[in-house]
Amino acid sequence: MTTPTALCLHERDNIMVALLPLTPGAPLRAGVTAAGAIPAGHKVAIRAIAAGEPVLKYGQVIGIATQDIAPGEHVHVQNLGMGPHKQDHGFGSDLALLTAAEPASFQGFHRPSGRVGTRNHIGILTSVNCSGSVARFIAEEAERSGLLDAFPNVDGIVPIVHGTGCGMSGKGEGYETLFRTIAGYGHNPNFGAILMVGLGCEVMQIGDLVDRQALKDSARFRYMTIQQTGGTRATVDKGLAILRELAAEANKASRAPAPAGKLVLGMQCGGSDGYSGITANPALGIASDLLVAQGGISILSETSEIYGAEHLLTRRADEATGRKLLDLIDWWEDYTARNFGEMDNNPSPGNKRGGLTTILEKSLGAVAKGGHAPLSGVYRYGEPIDTPGFVFMDSPGYDPCSVTGQIASGANLIAFTTGRGSVSGYRPAPCIKIASNQDLWQRMEPDMDVNCGDILSGVTLEEKGAEIFALMLRVASGEPTKSEAQGFGAVEFVPWQIGAVM
Repeated sequence: MTTPTALCLHERDNIMVALLPLTPGAPLRAGVTAAGAIPAGHKVAIRAIAAGEPVLKYGQVIGIATQDIAPGEHVHVQNLGMGPHKQDHGFGSDLALLTAAEPASFQGFHRPSGRVGTRNHIGILTSVNCSGSVARFIAEEAERSGLLDAFPNVDGIVPIVHGTGCGMSGKGEGYETLFRTIAGYGHNPNFGAILMVGLGCEVMQIGDLVDRQALKDSARFRYMTIQQTGGTRATVDKGLAILRELAAEANKASRAPAPAGKLVLGMQCGGSDGYSGITANPALGIASDLLVAQGGISILSETSEIYGAEHLLTRRADEATGRKLLDLIDWWEDYTARNFGEMDNNPSPGNKRGGLTTILEKSLGAVAKGGHAPLSGVYRYGEPIDTPGFVFMDSPGYDPCSVTGQIASGANLIAFTTGRGSVSGYRPAPCIKIASNQDLWQRMEPDMDVNCGDILSGVTLEEKGAEIFALMLRVASGEPTKSEAQGFGAVEFVPWQIGAVM
């Protein structure tokens, strides 16, 4: 099927999206031609838009014209800006029940908690930046020595290091957020066993994590501090001995059938472009609905990147849940203001080169990842998620930080859409990369797992959503993603730092 030159997404829209690079005079629709060169993925006016008039995409306001725009003109940063964007939150007005699905399953690692892992890693968690190098020394020595050769059911050793844990208040929002994050990783079902390493004198004390979060399964969880153990070399030697014991325990687990409802999917978009909200994000939304229909959990996050589209979520929630979401928006408006920022700090330069102009436009496309299922819960960053269905977890829009929170909340699988070409991985959770356009797929196929560019050539969103869901089940059963195969995941643990560094 021939790809059209431009696409109108809603009957109310006063713009179209260029599907190919447009040259001056290129026909758009009856009586309208491109007034100049317009890059693929960018917006073009299809009627006159007066200065101060709303610009509509997806049938929604994405900003206000900052000057008169003639039919056929490129609509972007030079003539489109933010403006008033009040919405009708309409709590519960768009609730839709999903159709029951034929039961699906995957091969996973069943844990004593009742949760199921999609991988069987051993984690080396750190309570503070000061123990990060030693954690890596232990992991590197274990790899050099072939420690896991005798344990075929163990997927790998994952050191989880970060840049905080001290130089911070021992109470309040920042401390509690980091506490939830580290404890959440300790409970993630993709870890078959955990060794936690601290320095000893840090603010984030291992003893507090153990006492408050019941990380006390001595067969699968062990901990030590460098100061108490006797320094770097002694800690590495002791760590290797502990890893052998933990590996023997983790190796007892093997893959067994599990219902698809045991999957906890974290959804992200990064390096988005003008196609993301048309192809990859709505296709992932269909896969999300398929998972929710199986009784699984699907997590949407990035609070700063639903700004201006939150009404599309509150309309799918009861009032109590919807107001929790709006409370997050209020918190973020205050948070950005007191840190001398603004909610429209997005889109990024790469997003803008890809055709996105305002945070309203970016958010409307990002929310499409959430499909159509009811919003059943709203959670803090890294908070354990215990509600089946489609939920929202508070987080920044910075992808590594947001995924870190989702894994801490229990995600055992990540799906990540991109239009510009984000490359990353998030051990212990496998990450499926979904390309929004054909050009990206052709340039970076070794990094991408799914091509959604063919949606513009006739593949339906429903077909692509089913393809993504089928891949999710295969990956959950052990098929490696391209980011896993390339070794990504060593530097993407990025806890959200809130508060003063002291």
